[in-house]
Amino acid sequence: MGAPHTATVVPPGFALTGRVAPPGSKSITNRALLLAALAKGTSRLSGALKSDDTRHMSTALRQMGVTVDEPDDTTFVVTSAGYLQAPAEPLFLGNAGTAMRFLTAAVASVRGEVTLDGDAYMRKRPIGPLLDAMRAAGIQVSSATGCPPVKVEGRGSLSAKTFEIDGGLSSQYVSALLMLAACGDAPIDVKLTGKDIGALGYIDLTLACMKAFGAEVTVVDDGTWRVAATGYHACDYVIEPDASAATYLWAAQALTGGKIDLGVADDCFTQPDANAQTFIAAFPNMPAVINGSQMQDAVPTLAVLAAFNNTPVRFTELANLRVKECDRVQALHDGLNAIRPGLAAVEGDDLLVAADPALAGTSCDALVDTHSDHRMAMCFALAGLKVSGIRLLDPECVGKTYPGYWEVLRSLGVTVTMA
Repeated sequence: MGAPHTATVVPPGFALTGRVAPPGSKSITNRALLLAALAKGTSRLSGALKSDDTRHMSTALRQMGVTVDEPDDTTFVVTSAGYLQAPAEPLFLGNAGTAMRFLTAAVASVRGEVTLDGDAYMRKRPIGPLLDAMRAAGIQVSSATGCPPVKVEGRGSLSAKTFEIDGGLSSQYVSALLMLAACGDAPIDVKLTGKDIGALGYIDLTLACMKAFGAEVTVVDDGTWRVAATGYHACDYVIEPDASAATYLWAAQALTGGKIDLGVADDCFTQPDANAQTFIAAFPNMPAVINGSQMQDAVPTLAVLAAFNNTPVRFTELANLRVKECDRVQALHDGLNAIRPGLAAVEGDDLLVAADPALAGTSCDALVDTHSDHRMAMCFALAGLKVSGIRLLDPECVGKTYPGYWEVLRSLGVTVTMA
């Protein structure tokens, strides 16, 4: 018997209460894995996420001569000579955006040729701005489409003085170059060429992680960082829980009037998506306009919650969501309208959610296409807490960042059926 094709969440009809420990942050885990691989010695990463995305990263690092042990479900022990070796085979990174972007830059430090590839979804995700920045700095990179697969010709050293990058499409390009820059022969400046940057808070996450592994970074001005040629040193690093995962639990609590203890205070998260808690706490009186640019992965959660709000909500500055695992703006629009026609509309890169508190307690016959996107599956499961008959395609895609998601809902008393 094959994997389940659909999941249906049955509205519980009661307030969800209990304690749930969210998984470790995907964003921080993949940063820490890479930096530990670039550091000489043994690093212990605790509180880490074990999921498809971090598996792709750790597998790729093993291909490049790094020892990655997993003594338990939340720990990686990484032992490295302090550099990456050219792999014998191409690196396959599935649809792990952080792994693809971070490693594309990092392998410039390798002596030899490295090919990075992914699945059919990854082959549609743009990486051109990062390749342009690397090419301008003298690194040989090529891609036939501006998307993976990508080929990088490493020279075993990094002589660049400056990386100039447009971070408007993705902050991951900027983070990738910052992490590489510490491996330079001399200090390297990382400069933004535009004023806009997607999710600036993720740059702060990157810098904090780099500094923990021994990097020295100076802020030259608003759009320039000078990274010293320190390389990295091994350390023991504790990874905080995933704020993006927490948004689903906060929203489930808000939708059902429950109380879910995450074991960590809401204000202890340093990840940008934690900002969503302010809007979730305002439910059912969320504001009329929500800017999603700096908490992109939380927008799907907020959009589904907005469907049950007292008043309509417009989500703005969502261009970055169109180049995630799928076009999330369109996927949210389609999924919400499958639940009830007219529930959502798209204007440019804005998503308008009509909002109707009377939606709660209704039933429908909706088959929501998740596009194998973990965030689509998890956010539309929230709609199932209040509306009967919502079926979600490819529920196993939650394994990308939250493998235990369905079991967590069941632990709170929610019936989730697979068919």
